[in-house]
Amino acid sequence: MISENLHTVQHNDPATLRNLKLRTTYQNVWFSIMWLAGVITLLVLLLVLGYVIIQGGKTLNWEFLTTPPRGGLSGEGGISTTLGTSLYLVSLTLLVATPLGVGAAIYLIEYAGEQSLTSPVLRALISIANFSVETLAGIPSIIYGLFGYALFVSTLQFGWSLLSASLAAACLVLPTIIRTTEEALLTVPDDYRRGSLALGATKWQTLYKVVLPASLPGIITGIILSVGRIISETAVFFVTLGGSHRLPSSIMDGGRTLALHLYYLAMDTNAFDKAMGTGAVLIILIVLINLVIDIISRKLTAKVRGG
Repeated sequence: MISENLHTVQHNDPATLRNLKLRTTYQNVWFSIMWLAGVITLLVLLLVLGYVIIQGGKTLNWEFLTTPPRGGLSGEGGISTTLGTSLYLVSLTLLVATPLGVGAAIYLIEYAGEQSLTSPVLRALISIANFSVETLAGIPSIIYGLFGYALFVSTLQFGWSLLSASLAAACLVLPTIIRTTEEALLTVPDDYRRGSLALGATKWQTLYKVVLPASLPGIITGIILSVGRIISETAVFFVTLGGSHRLPSSIMDGGRTLALHLYYLAMDTNAFDKAMGTGAVLIILIVLINLVIDIISRKLTAKVRGG
């Protein structure tokens, strides 16, 4: 853009030409810096992923994936029960967090603004709620773990179990689901809402049949991002899940997620090769989750737009 202007100025105004050349130089320098930063970031990512996958790939085989850990500090066995526990935990956590997070976001975006105009007390409560969501999003995960241990494990007597861990994890991912759902709702044009109401639809009908379908790609993206965080988290489950190597038979049983099993292998045993193999599986799962996010978002966006 700037370079095109250089041809229009010609030599009629040397000062302007000099200024445009200087701006072009600055633009090229900053473009180069941004490209360099992007390349360095990509190289670091490839280095980390490549190293873990190459080293862990030496351990990966069908037996490793289908054999449960044998317990103790030997590091023997595979990761089958940790995969099952991770699946149970993700399902139970989303079952708790998704309705709460999506419901809170819908209220804050679609209803809170109108209701706050009529009540100063409600307006203050809504401001506190927004501030609380922002604050919760920045709290370290170990704090959620300690909170879950104090409330769910000790006070409510749920013990080290899937129930305690999933409730603590729901607290962890709730701010993510709320914020992503809010952003998704805000991307829906107000003309959609006004047009629906003008046709005689109620507020709820407009929300259910117009707003939510249009914002669904963003909502699902936030939920799947929460899945990635649950799978990769360790601190919360270290003090709420118990760490048993067996597969839970009920929500009151303890267990060991894939990331937590990786922590035990790396810190408490000498089976570093098994730790690298577990890390490779964990990375592959996270990459697959991100691919799923991209595919689902594209398909839902195309469907909403009628493509």
